[in-house]
This record gives sequence, C-alpha cells and structure tokens, in this order.
Amino acid sequence: MWCSRLMSYPLSWGQCSSYRARAALAQLNHVLEAELESIRGAGTWKSERIITSKQGPHIHVEGSRGEILNFCANNYLGLSSHPEVIRSGLEALEKFGAGLSSVRFICGTQNIHKNLEEKISRFHQREDAILYASCFDANAGIFEALLTPEDAVLSDELNHASIIDGIRLCKANKYRYKHMDMKDLEAKLQDAQKHRLRLVATDGAFSMDGDIAPLKEICSLAQKYKALVFIDECHATGFLGPNGRGTDELLGVMDQVDIVNSTLGKALGGAAGGYTTGPKALIDLLRQRSRPYLFSNSLPPSVVGCASKALDLLMESNAIAQSMVAKTRRFRSKMAAAGFSISGNDHPICPVMLGEAQLASVMADDMLERGIYVIGFSYPVVPKGKARIRVQISAVHSEDDIDRCVEAFTEVGRKHGALP
Repeated sequence: MWCSRLMSYPLSWGQCSSYRARAALAQLNHVLEAELESIRGAGTWKSERIITSKQGPHIHVEGSRGEILNFCANNYLGLSSHPEVIRSGLEALEKFGAGLSSVRFICGTQNIHKNLEEKISRFHQREDAILYASCFDANAGIFEALLTPEDAVLSDELNHASIIDGIRLCKANKYRYKHMDMKDLEAKLQDAQKHRLRLVATDGAFSMDGDIAPLKEICSLAQKYKALVFIDECHATGFLGPNGRGTDELLGVMDQVDIVNSTLGKALGGAAGGYTTGPKALIDLLRQRSRPYLFSNSLPPSVVGCASKALDLLMESNAIAQSMVAKTRRFRSKMAAAGFSISGNDHPICPVMLGEAQLASVMADDMLERGIYVIGFSYPVVPKGKARIRVQISAVHSEDDIDRCVEAFTEVGRKHGALP
C-alpha cells in the first residue's frame, strides 16, 4: 500500500527535468558504446603508448624495460630535444610569458610572432606568412577564406584529412583526381575552365606512402589551364631539397607553386604550430577572414622561440637536412635486401608493406618487445589489403640504430611468415 501511495505523488518539475537528462545521457552512452565496440571489432582501435622521457631517437616507454629505439616520430631533424632549441624556448618563456590570453588581432601579437612570420617567408622565398595553432588549422582556414561558389578546387584523392576537411568547409566546386594521375587531373582542369579561379591542392609528400607529388607536371598543367597550385609541406619542410625548403625546391618549381602550408610541429622543433606562406595579398586576406586564425589564441611564446631557433639552425647549414639522404637510403636498401617491400621514393617515411592488418599489428607489438618502437597502420587509415608498418628515419638515428631496426624486422618478419 505504501508503494502505491508513493507512486501517486506527482514528480516536481526539477525531478522530471533531472530524469529526462539522465535518460538522454543513458541513450548517448548506449550509442557511444555501440560505436566504440564497432571500432574494436573492426580491429582499428588506437591505443596510446605512454612515453616517459623526451622525444628523440632513444626513449623510455611505460611498461617496457630499458631504452627503446624510436622509429615512428615526425622528428625528422632531431630538433625536438636539441639543446639550443630548448634553450630558446625557455628564454622566450621567461621573457614573453606562458601565453597571450588573446587572439592575434586583439592583444595577442608580439614582436616574436612577427619575426617568426618574416623568417618563414624568407626561408620559403615568399612574400609573407601567417601563423596558426597547427597546420590542421591552416588547412581549415585557407579554402573557405579564398574560394567562393564561382571557383573550383581540385584535390588529390589521398590528400591529408586536414586538406579534405578544409575543402569541405568552402563553397567552391570540388573535384577529386586520382592519386598523382596527371591525365585525370588534366581532364578535371578542362572541366573546371568554366569557373573563375582554379586551385590544385596536393600534399607535397604523402604521409602514409612516402611518395612525392609530381609537382613539375602539376605546375605545367596549372600554367596550361591558368590554375593556382597549393601544396601541404608538413612531411617535407626542413629536409627535402638542397636547403630543406621542401618538395618545390627538390623538384625545382619554387617559382611556380603559389601557396605553401606547413607545420612547426614536425621537423621544425616538433612542438606545435602551422603556417601559410605566399602572396602578401593572400596573407592579408587570411588575417581578415580565416576563422581558425581569428578565433584561436596566439602561439605560446615558448613554441615561437623553439621554432625560430630551429629555422635559424636550418638556414645556417643544410648539413642536418642532407644527412637524412644517406640514412634513408641505408634503411631502404637493407630492408629491400632482407626481402621486404618498401613503399615510396627515397623519403624518410618508409612504409613496410605487409598487407594484412593483423600481421601489421602483431609485428609492431613484437618489435616493441625487441626494443623498437613502430606502429602498424590498417584500414580505414590505409586501404584494405594495404596494411603496413610505417618507419620514419631521423637525422639523429645512427647507422647502428638503423641496422638494429632492420635486424629486428628480419627476425619478426620470419617469425610471422612475412619473410621466407
């Protein structure tokens, strides 16, 4: 009887509101758990290994004994823990503070930000540059600000996710051409002649395959069909080309590429930050219209200090960048001699092609047990049937480091049937 009396009491407005909120949250959790389970079931769950040391060629990883050889960082020039880069970051932190607590156009621009932008444009031999919190933001901010429904953008089908997302935000007419297929690009450019502006967008170096865009051919087609050329140089700035200026320098088309986006978070210190460099009028427009720039806090002074010193070291000498060539060739040639298939063309990204997702995963785990830190990649990050372990060579890897990595791959490959 007492139960029936209790049920007859009406719930207050607050109690009803709380009940509905809990019911909505329970529904959300049900949806999320189902989605998470589908990721686990597909074998694409991404675990995070915890590093307990500075970034570098030799690191310490939680749960692993002793020093681990790191072959999967974007630390191409080894500057993430370079003493001069660290010292410059500390000096900027002490002099300019932890952060600006502001976006650039309100009270977030210091002289070090302007100095770094000038240094970037000088390094790339362009008119001006603009800083972002990341290159993902730079890619998210350029297409929407530059292109209108009267224009067209033509994108390589394997471009980085940040380029794809940036293009989705703009209202231009969108074309996607087959990966590095110049016949398909030309056909798309012919169709795009009806539009006001045409912008060809491509990665300079593709991060999953280690291949380099055919910029000479792209620029030739762009001239023929009066198109602009945009390149993302995140996996090229600092180490490709005679002076590390990137794929446009490597292929001799610096004067034909109109816009360069790149990062400070890989070869140039590895902390954070991205940028666009190109014509001054474009950079001025981005300062007025690019939403990630207008509505994100300024880069912290310590990050600016680190990146600025990294550029100084690079512009003082190309020795670090050039040391990458011999080390990359050493790894690629020894792995090929062992019987592995390595994708790409002389790029320090060296994808060890294995095919099966499970094979890539278990081999990467066994490599860690042998003191080598590498990661397996499978669908949907790469196409089905093209799973691989992506190895990345750094200028601070020694020849012994490279040889030890190859030896471990050979042992693990034989164990799992990837090698005879």
